[in-house]
Amino acid sequence: MKKKIQAIKAKRQSKREAEAAKEQGRSPVKITSENVAEHREDVLSGARKYIYPLQHSKHRIVILSTTLFLVALLTFSIVSVLLLYRFQTTSGFMYQVTKVIPFPIARTGGTLVAYENYLFELGHYIHYYENQQQLSFDTEAGKAQLESYKQRAIDKVVNDAYVKIIAEEEGISVSDEEIDEQIRIAREQNRLGSSDEVFEDVLKEFWNWSVDDFRRSLKTEILEQKVLRFLDPETEQRATEALARIEAGEEFSTVAAEASDDIGTKENGGEFGFVNRSNRNVSQQTVDTLYNLPVGQNSGVVVVPYGTGYALAIIKSLDQKDGEVSGAHIIFQLKDINEILNDRKEQEPYRLYMNPVEN
Repeated sequence: MKKKIQAIKAKRQSKREAEAAKEQGRSPVKITSENVAEHREDVLSGARKYIYPLQHSKHRIVILSTTLFLVALLTFSIVSVLLLYRFQTTSGFMYQVTKVIPFPIARTGGTLVAYENYLFELGHYIHYYENQQQLSFDTEAGKAQLESYKQRAIDKVVNDAYVKIIAEEEGISVSDEEIDEQIRIAREQNRLGSSDEVFEDVLKEFWNWSVDDFRRSLKTEILEQKVLRFLDPETEQRATEALARIEAGEEFSTVAAEASDDIGTKENGGEFGFVNRSNRNVSQQTVDTLYNLPVGQNSGVVVVPYGTGYALAIIKSLDQKDGEVSGAHIIFQLKDINEILNDRKEQEPYRLYMNPVEN
């Protein structure tokens, strides 16, 4: 049966070739079972004349496309380097670029500091002052202010890099639960809105942040607090000794007058009066601690924001009335982050790859 089919195919092919040969004025080739293989090879050879040029063209297209892509990538990289290091652009587009391409802005010891960290910090300063304070950075005063923010952002990301290195060396970390706790405190005091939707809107409106951006900032802040406590054992000891005196029976007001670093309250036994959950005169950590203490009881040693840095505090609830709480505190100011990192910076100097105050 197979031979019969092959014979039919050969007959049809012979007929087609005979007609073609007749048109071209040549004698037709007779195909037999003996020369069918040879004839098939002739047909395939003719087809290859059309296949090979096509394959060659595809190869050239691949080479050309790859070359164009590499040229475009190189051009984009050069333009990005100029925009970031020469013109110091702070546009949202370049911020997204630095999230993908890890351009460095500094080196601390053996660690590169990402340019993205700098733009992250600077971006929320710019957004807040442009949208909430209506500050124009096109004016002379605005330009001077922007230079100040740039330097502040650089200082912060460099310090953050050293803090992270120390934290890794000492096994200091921040858990998601600790971040969640700080968000809970802020939201309970109505500082970030009472609902998820309002919370997200507040972050976007004030700092142009997502919830993940806010969590990132909180994580950095909490890590800095922990490292400060670790690197400032003298202040930690002062706070621990003061707490021991109170627990041994000494009056809170007496210890406050002798040991507190808060000039405004120490002469009054540490008292700062009544506060409610939305009060802005004391830290949100202090307010939350007060509302969770029974009247007459004091807390242990906690970390609170203080001035431009942080402090250790012992907090006491004095009275509760009409939804407000009266309290007192003893403050032990932690050293400034710049001061406490000086030794590390001398041992492992950092190098900036651009000057934030020169354009």
